[in-house]
Amino acid sequence: MYLIVGLGNPEEEYSKTRHNMGFNVINKIAEKYSIEVNKSKFKGLLGTGTIENEKVILLKPQTYMNLSGESILEVMNFYKITNDELIIIYDDIDINPGNIRIRKSGSAGTHNGMKSVVNCLNTEDFCRIRVGIGKPKDNTDMISYVIGHIPKEEQESLNKGAELAEEAVIEIIKNNVDSAMNKFNVKKDF
Repeated sequence: MYLIVGLGNPEEEYSKTRHNMGFNVINKIAEKYSIEVNKSKFKGLLGTGTIENEKVILLKPQTYMNLSGESILEVMNFYKITNDELIIIYDDIDINPGNIRIRKSGSAGTHNGMKSVVNCLNTEDFCRIRVGIGKPKDNTDMISYVIGHIPKEEQESLNKGAELAEEAVIEIIKNNVDSAMNKFNVKKDF
């Protein structure tokens, strides 16, 4: 069984922001595999289903980004999920829009949601898919950039990154993390 988590913020005002790329990917997977992510449990919204003959739990923590780890830890403890069965998807300012990076472990960097996950799980050893959102081109405040309005011309490349992340999840489940890293950790210009 895999626990696939998208990080984001629960309120509607954040739904179309760069910071909710994790939620966007979960929504794409849920739609493709007809998994309803609507059970309110473990401080999150979750749904169960099957991908590539493997049972999965899709989770969108509803704790706000900075406390995401609390929800994840509760689900992992209840379902006895190991770190090897965990995939976390989130936005990354250090990766260009339209690109993703997959890693088996690593630090949380500057991402507050990942800091919460690493702190709650007490480890950095779990799979993560970082979806590129890039950095502001002008002197825009970083918080305004990640939770602010996305210009129409940028939406296409962000959607491409979400699609790649969805494909990467399926590759991890079907084959393994190494296969997904080899296939998707390639820089593309969009």
